[in-house]
Amino acid sequence: MKMRTLGQGLQVSALGLGCMGMSANYGPAADKHEMIALIRSAVERGVTHFDTAEVYGPYVNEELLGEALQPVREQVVIATKFGFDLDPVTRARSGGTNSRPEQIKAVAEASLKRLRTDRIDLFYQHRVDPAVPIEEVAGAVKDLIQAGKVKHFGLSEAGVQTIRRAHAVQPVTALQSEFSLFWTEPRQSLLPVLEELGIGFVPFSPLGAGFLTGKIDATTQFDASDFRNAVPRFSAEARRANMTLVDVVKALAADKGATPAQVALAWLLAQKPWIAPIPGTTKLHRLEENLGAVDLVLDPADLQRIDQQLARIRISGDRLPEAAMKMTGR
Repeated sequence: MKMRTLGQGLQVSALGLGCMGMSANYGPAADKHEMIALIRSAVERGVTHFDTAEVYGPYVNEELLGEALQPVREQVVIATKFGFDLDPVTRARSGGTNSRPEQIKAVAEASLKRLRTDRIDLFYQHRVDPAVPIEEVAGAVKDLIQAGKVKHFGLSEAGVQTIRRAHAVQPVTALQSEFSLFWTEPRQSLLPVLEELGIGFVPFSPLGAGFLTGKIDATTQFDASDFRNAVPRFSAEARRANMTLVDVVKALAADKGATPAQVALAWLLAQKPWIAPIPGTTKLHRLEENLGAVDLVLDPADLQRIDQQLARIRISGDRLPEAAMKMTGR
């Protein structure tokens, strides 16, 4: 496995593993023992970067990761997140964002227990909290870093000014946001600032929530609990319109002797050397397919071909529901 360096010298595998879908948001939770085996298989294949959050489940995804990674804790980087109000009894979202310093520190203690570890390698603010100045958030994480309970500070779905303000208080190691051939806007809005400040980028949904694999079309039926049912970009009409993009990816994949998923991931890896995507899966053969992208080289002609075709495609539908869009880019 090739390695990449995020901000503040944090080294991670070029591809990590996003673990959310093992427990939530893509339909019913997968079998716990199968997921533990999958996570350990990822470690055996060189993956060192594992991403979770207290809200995934809630809590059960952190518990899953803690059990799976405990035997190999010293070999891996564990990233988790704070920032939502959760009811610890019902394990349900009880409100909106909550990044008050005392809440951040309480979440850290609880996450440490669920993750069966003495430190969180990368602690993200999951969404910017408009009620709490980002300087206070960064200060709270700085306290946790000084106490040895957290190693690195991250932001998720934050805008440029928030990133700058946070970084001035506590250097930011990584920004996590959506970025893929299905959502290229970060190339213009975020990458220049991250490069300037020396912050790594961890794209989530690097396969467009599965759309770029070519396995989804206008007739696909999602489970009732799958979040994609509420995403405008995944309406049947939008999927039908957006197949033009998938056709582009499939054509290049055929030319390269690769799969569409591998092309989509290789394209991301080619953007900057400090980008480390975290595709998620619950299947070993998909994990192995994704990891094959690390060795797929897209040359300048390939990248130019993609850019030229992207310029002619207009993606149909917003990437998130309206309420969720209001929580991004602050």
